[in-house]
Amino acid sequence: MGPRVVLLCSLFGVLLGQGAEQISIEGCCKDGQKRGSDNEDCASLPLISESTTCRIVQEQCCVTVLEDNMCTTGINLAKEQGACDSLFTNTCETKTTKMCCDCCLLGKTAQEQGLPYDQNLSVGYQCGLVSRACCVDGVSDNQTTLTGQTELPNKDDTNENGDNSVLSDECEGKCAHSCVSKDTCACFKGFKLKPDGKSCEDINECLLGASNCRGGERCINTEGSFRCQREVSCGTGYELTDNNNCKDIDECETGIHNCGPEFECQNTQGSFRCIPKVKCGDGYIQDALGNCIDINECVSQAGPCHRGQVCINTVGSYICQRNSVNCGRGYHLNEDGTRCVDIDECKGPEKVCAGHGCINQVGSYRCECESGYIFNSISRLCEDINECRHYPGRLCAHKCENTLGSYKCSCTTGFKLAADGRNCDDLNECESSPCSQECANVYGSYQCYCRRGYQLSDIDGMTCEDIDECALPTGGHICAYRCHNTPGSFHCSCPVSGYTLALNGRSCQDIDECVTGTHTCAENQSCFNVQGGFRCLSFECPNNYRRVGETAARLERSDTIRCIKTCQPSDVACVLDPTHSVSHTFISLPTFRDFTKPEEIVFLRTTVPAYGSYHLGSYDVKFDILEGNVDNAFDIIKRVENGMYVGVVRQVRSLIGPLTTVLKLSMRNLTTQGDSGQNIINVHVFVSEFWF
Repeated sequence: MGPRVVLLCSLFGVLLGQGAEQISIEGCCKDGQKRGSDNEDCASLPLISESTTCRIVQEQCCVTVLEDNMCTTGINLAKEQGACDSLFTNTCETKTTKMCCDCCLLGKTAQEQGLPYDQNLSVGYQCGLVSRACCVDGVSDNQTTLTGQTELPNKDDTNENGDNSVLSDECEGKCAHSCVSKDTCACFKGFKLKPDGKSCEDINECLLGASNCRGGERCINTEGSFRCQREVSCGTGYELTDNNNCKDIDECETGIHNCGPEFECQNTQGSFRCIPKVKCGDGYIQDALGNCIDINECVSQAGPCHRGQVCINTVGSYICQRNSVNCGRGYHLNEDGTRCVDIDECKGPEKVCAGHGCINQVGSYRCECESGYIFNSISRLCEDINECRHYPGRLCAHKCENTLGSYKCSCTTGFKLAADGRNCDDLNECESSPCSQECANVYGSYQCYCRRGYQLSDIDGMTCEDIDECALPTGGHICAYRCHNTPGSFHCSCPVSGYTLALNGRSCQDIDECVTGTHTCAENQSCFNVQGGFRCLSFECPNNYRRVGETAARLERSDTIRCIKTCQPSDVACVLDPTHSVSHTFISLPTFRDFTKPEEIVFLRTTVPAYGSYHLGSYDVKFDILEGNVDNAFDIIKRVENGMYVGVVRQVRSLIGPLTTVLKLSMRNLTTQGDSGQNIINVHVFVSEFWF
């Protein structure tokens, strides 16, 4: 028979820790084994005890017998037929049989090929047991003629001196344990000869089922023998003895109990009890701490006194007292003390209804409550009615406040109570002048606002604060020159001299001193107005040049003073001088704050046609700046307008005034034969220190 499948390992510890049952655990297991031998259904066995533990043991012992039988069938099939083909169908019944058959074939194959039967293969615990058992069984079958003759009692059963040298000499020292006769070796008890006939190996009694271990014990193979070890612990209150049995631990003797100094320890099976040292007398009961507590016999016993008597508890006892007449609430004894009569609470010294009407009743009374109160039949008092809670939203327009016997209405902020005492009218807060300037009443509130040039304070929302227009992000553009803040407004100012404030009150307008006559120019000087002032100019023509026109007392921006060359017939140097004329023109410029692109300021117009041609050849004009170009702030370009060449002087960089410079410009006429002469134009540039 193959090795049995041990399934009850985890149960016996539970069973040993439980109390005694009517049927012993061994009896439950034997019943399950018998029914398993009869091939009954282990899942639906008839119960022989109400214990759940007994049912589990009964079922598992039954299953163990069935699986042992199926495994034995598989092992026998492997030994007899050497194949497991008939168990091809993998049903629940044949699964265990086929596993044992296959594993037994594995062990027989290992024995035939001379492989060790205890090789480490991960085939599972049960399959490994079956495989080793079949492998060892095969070795035993091949050595049946030797085992009966070659096994010795044990290695200690030699003569008293332990001398077996005669036998060893006959085998010439080839035997591992002992020599029986020439060339015949033997092994001690618990060992068997290996196939070489000399060496000995341990017999695994656990695999061969040769142990005598009891139920709940596990067989452990040792060298030359075996030992039985309990599968589970003995449970709380027990200890395992040397003979593998469970013995009760006497906690009282070993001193591992937790009984206090007022208790004595009494050992029990698997546990102990704490018995109080002091015994309580009659009429007392002892608590868990050993204290004696009085027993209330009047409560704990059913009617300890006779009828007509009342029980009164005393310390450690009780007394029975004759029952007297007790009148209920609302009654009192008559003068004779024989019967109970009604009490008229309304006429008593105590004002039971506290200012309300009182009506006496038999054994009681009731109060006639005034308006706003209601009678409480339990406390027998007139209680105030909370009208605000009973009629929410129906009494007051805004807020309702309960009072004793009544209520009163109130309004939220911004309203006042109307004449009817319930509704709320809007309150005109502006009548109390809460705002510093202007006030507008709104429903339930008011709104302050300010006049132009003021703004409401962020702190109280009522005070008007002056707006500093000059400090606003756009304040730098409100006035052309200077901005001065005033309460609720502002005003602009201009430089002290040369300007006056424009009609819009913001821009600065240049004063033309040449027109108003406020200049200081002499009679032989011409007055030229510049931004923020004036200049007194006088010009003399160079030698061999004469002035065209008269000297004007006042010069405009478009005016030009021109000197043309006039040579004597005999003056060859004058004739050869290429300069035909010298001109003066004037321009006044502001200091540009934001200079983004070139500014065209002077236009030099010619009478030379663009790309024109004459019978002597083509003409061209070239413009140059000869002198006075401060910081290269100016350039001159040539372009064509209306078919004629025009020189355009541009300001390409910003200049910071006050600054005066004279741009000396050259306008040369070119032909295919070379220069045909030039004209000099002096542009007098006056840059103001202001930007307007």
